[in-house]
Amino acid sequence: MASGYVAVESDEREHGPESLEFQSFLPNEGDASNNNTTSNNSNSSRGYLTDTPRGGFLSIEYYQQYFDVDTKTVLERCYSTLLPISATHRTTHLTPSPDLYGPFWTLTTLIFALFVSSSLASNVAAYLSSTPVDYDYDFKLLSLAVTIVYAYGLAFPVLLWLALRYMGVTEWSVVEAIAVWGYGQFVWIPVAFLCVIPIFLVRLILVVIAFGLSGYFLLVNIYPVLSSAEAKSARLLVIIVAVLHAALALTFLVVFFSYYAVHEIGPKDPIGDDTGPVGGASSIISSAVSSSMEAAATARMLW
Repeated sequence: MASGYVAVESDEREHGPESLEFQSFLPNEGDASNNNTTSNNSNSSRGYLTDTPRGGFLSIEYYQQYFDVDTKTVLERCYSTLLPISATHRTTHLTPSPDLYGPFWTLTTLIFALFVSSSLASNVAAYLSSTPVDYDYDFKLLSLAVTIVYAYGLAFPVLLWLALRYMGVTEWSVVEAIAVWGYGQFVWIPVAFLCVIPIFLVRLILVVIAFGLSGYFLLVNIYPVLSSAEAKSARLLVIIVAVLHAALALTFLVVFFSYYAVHEIGPKDPIGDDTGPVGGASSIISSAVSSSMEAAATARMLW
C-alpha cells in the first residue's frame, strides 16, 4: 500500500539559538570613551573644563544644567573665597560641575547690599548731623550698582574668555570664568554692611581687606590659565585684571561707602551776645568807643 508521506532529505546541522550569529554595526562605546578621555586628558588632568555642547546654545536645557546645585554647595564655595589658605581656594573646587546659580546669586545680593547699606549709612549720617536733614532714597545708586556689578562680574569674564580663546587657550570654559568672578565678589557683601560704621578709617581698612581677598582669589585662579597660553603676552592680561579690580574697589569706596555727619563748627555766638554776630560786634565797638571817650575826658581833667 502506498504511503502518504514523502521522504525529505535534510542536512545533519543543528539549528538553534546557539548557531545564530548577529553582527553589530554600532560603534564601540569603549573606544568612544577612550577617544573622549584621550582628547580631554590634558584639560581634565589640570583641573579645568571645556565647553561641552548639550543642546542648543539658546535653549533652556543648555543652561538648566548649570543651575542644578544645592544651597550647601553654593555656600561652601562662597566661604572658600574668604580663606586664601584653604585647599579649595582654587577653581578645582568648582569641578566637575561649575554652576551659574551661585555667581548670579552672589552678584545680585551684592547689588542689594550696596544699595541698602549706602542708604542706611546716609540715614545714620543725617541723624548724627547737628542740623537734622531729611534723607530721600536715591534710586540712581541702585541702577548704578546694577550696571557696575553686572558689567564687572558677568561681561568682563566673558570678554576675558573670548580673548583667551583668540590666543588659543581652550582649557577654560566660559561658565567657569563667570563662576570665578561671581564667587570672587562674595567678600564685598559682608563688607558692604560693615561699612555702615560712621568711621572713615574703619571703612577704608575694610575695603582694602576685601580688595586683597577677592583680588588674590582671582589671581590664583586665572594666572595658571594665562600661563598655559603659548603667547607670552597673555600674561599681561593680569595687569588689566588688577587695574579693573582696583578701580572697582575705589568706585565702591567713593560712590557707596563715602558719607559723613555734618557737625557745627564753633559756638553759636562766637562774640558772646544774644543779638547775633552783627549785634555783638556793634556792642563791643560801642563799648570800646565809650571807654576811649571816658579816658580822654579823664586825661583833660588831669591836664
